[in-house]
Amino acid sequence: MLDVINDFLSGKVLIPLVLGLGTYFTIRSRFVQLRYFVHMISVLRGSSHTGNTHLSSLQALTLCLAGRVGTGNIVGVGIAVSMGGPGAVFWMWMTALLGMSSSFFECALGQLYKRCDANGQYRGGPSWYIQHGLGKRWLGTIAALLLLVTFGFAINGLESHAVSHSLNNAFGLSTTWSGLTLSLLLGIVFVGGIKRIAAVADLLVPLKVVAYIGVTLYVIVLQIDQVPGVLLSIVKSAFGLDQAFGGLVGSAIIMGVRRGVFSNEAGLGSAPNVASAAKIAHPIAQGVVQAFSVFIDTIVICTCTALIILLSGFYAPGFEGDGIALAQNSLAEVVGDWGRMFISVVLALFVFTAMLYNYYLGENSLRFIFAAPHKSLVTYRISVLMLVFWGSVEDLSTVLAFADITMTLLALVNLVAMTLLFKVCTRILGDYDEQRRTGTKTPVFDSSKFSDLDLDLTAWPAITNPLSPKNSVCADRPAAKAQIA
Repeated sequence: MLDVINDFLSGKVLIPLVLGLGTYFTIRSRFVQLRYFVHMISVLRGSSHTGNTHLSSLQALTLCLAGRVGTGNIVGVGIAVSMGGPGAVFWMWMTALLGMSSSFFECALGQLYKRCDANGQYRGGPSWYIQHGLGKRWLGTIAALLLLVTFGFAINGLESHAVSHSLNNAFGLSTTWSGLTLSLLLGIVFVGGIKRIAAVADLLVPLKVVAYIGVTLYVIVLQIDQVPGVLLSIVKSAFGLDQAFGGLVGSAIIMGVRRGVFSNEAGLGSAPNVASAAKIAHPIAQGVVQAFSVFIDTIVICTCTALIILLSGFYAPGFEGDGIALAQNSLAEVVGDWGRMFISVVLALFVFTAMLYNYYLGENSLRFIFAAPHKSLVTYRISVLMLVFWGSVEDLSTVLAFADITMTLLALVNLVAMTLLFKVCTRILGDYDEQRRTGTKTPVFDSSKFSDLDLDLTAWPAITNPLSPKNSVCADRPAAKAQIA
């Protein structure tokens, strides 16, 4: 029954909605993800660390990549190729290009409606822009609960299962000890909050991305004579023009789009929670950064996995096996047995950073639901660690179906909210465009131009009103309280 519901929601409802709205956002914004692509690099280049309280744009990017680049980039691509053929990769690319615009706007909304909490940290995401943008806290609470259940609990258990069994297959490690070790390491990071999570992501995300790209380039060099044929096969089979995969064109579209959506998470409502934690001069700038993270996730990392599989000679139509086995055996076919171990190690890095990201999404949801969630946070952390251990030793396939359903419902809530708030998006994008047209290299958001919106003026102070307090920013709250005391 769960599979039937999931197939209907994701196949008949979510995917058409994601693609349809992604196309609409792209056209209405005049292809913002393409015209600002080079600008994405300059925004990141100007990003810097912002002290002990806030995240920088670069930290927010690495933390989002920690979540986006996970099992879906290896397991999901393996499943897509095995069930849809090489053409599935093409449709993953198309999904990412459209998804960049969805991620752009949801993360810009998260920044716009973020709030400064009592600890001087920014909090935001779908729940916040649903409450303050649409005035519907009850719907924001539903979004928070769906996010908590999906990412905080279910997906963390599934990620643990994937990595523990991969390490068992490659190294013979006990799944029990793998689960205990993973739980212990996660617990150490959890207690440090968002700053420690971001610091670990800063260290591990570039490491895992560079290592994976490096090995893929090595495979490309070894199989360079096959690269043109593989790229041509990807394009031809996407439209049923390759005889070997002619009967898979329907599966290629469905699997490519589905795995693409669930890999880069564009429009699903998860990334805005992290994007909102960054300190930045204009909400649109964070949208620019997060659109780039979708590009890295799907166009770069997912393509790496696809090329490893398709260049190896191991894959053939009708392959039976899971996505991990396909990736491991494909790499081993080219570089030798160490390829299986490499995939397992990289998958462990992918999963560890993704679980930190998933945990933070759940914590952020609790902070929306409860004003002072100290006791609930302790309970939440213990529950997550227990579920991580349980997932490492048990098959959670039923949990996967349930998680897909709750994620789809979250995405539906988020996409509806984004559509209703799209006029607000175009207003702030217009403000950003205008400042850049007049020669401003780093546009600054002035909340006095948007006085009709329910914004936190400590996060976005008015800068053109001479009577507005110039120091009324989130970072000053703890210091101001200390002075009063």
